[in-house]
Amino acid sequence: MTRVSTFILITTLALGVGAVQAQDLGPAPGERVSTAVPPAGQMPELLREVGLDQKLNTQVPLNLRFKDEDGRVVALGDYFGKRPVILTLNYFECPMLCTEVLNGLVSALAVMNFSVGKEFDVVTVSFDPRDTPERARQKKAAYLGRYKRPGSESGWHFLTGSDHEIAALTRAVGFRYAYNAKAGQFAHASGVMVATPEGRLSHYFYGIEYGPRDLRLALVEASNHRIGTAVDQVLLACFHYDPSSGRYSMAVMTAVRAAGLAMVGLIAGAIVLMRRRERRGPLPRNAHA
Repeated sequence: MTRVSTFILITTLALGVGAVQAQDLGPAPGERVSTAVPPAGQMPELLREVGLDQKLNTQVPLNLRFKDEDGRVVALGDYFGKRPVILTLNYFECPMLCTEVLNGLVSALAVMNFSVGKEFDVVTVSFDPRDTPERARQKKAAYLGRYKRPGSESGWHFLTGSDHEIAALTRAVGFRYAYNAKAGQFAHASGVMVATPEGRLSHYFYGIEYGPRDLRLALVEASNHRIGTAVDQVLLACFHYDPSSGRYSMAVMTAVRAAGLAMVGLIAGAIVLMRRRERRGPLPRNAHA
């Protein structure tokens, strides 16, 4: 295994994390550069600076300006306002983790009935200022080729930007990362975020695999229930988003109430049946003759 692969693997294992409280991020992420080798048995200092802090209901800075895959200057707000948005932060030359995040996302999206560009949009922003629109265009072509749904090219956007815009966006959403000069790669967390059409962060999902049901319910909630079906509304009544795990889990009290109501219904039905039999009286002795 190469030195770079070893570093990225350590990063992946170290960042199988849940949410942590939002905090002062200190220097801009691009200023964190480390070549130090930690003592045996200790996590590298670089990795202690990396994470994805939940900032639920925080407004994404929609005034920030980036370049799209065609090199046009665009405002982040150009991709908000109509539909909920899945936001991902990935750099395009990442040898492992960013690719796994996007692979996991497109795999989940491919089995959903919702379609990119119709019920929701996806915005992928590179946090490496060295990335170019050409790289963004290549990345977009690769993932649209895997997604294989007509019209998705108008709903999945790959953006690049300057240090200033990248730092402002990553701070706003709680994405902390650092550059390892010796490995020539970034250390970063893995996950995706869901935002409302107005640009408020509503859900965080961690890791490199995302449940299609979880993403669907998050999009339904983020849209203020303007998309989805009656089944989705029932599921949202039974499941709730758990920020600590970044997943939807069965609402225990809802399940208990449902079970209780079901039991009451069974008991009531049994009582009604018994009373009907009592009113009919006993069967005549020769009833079975």
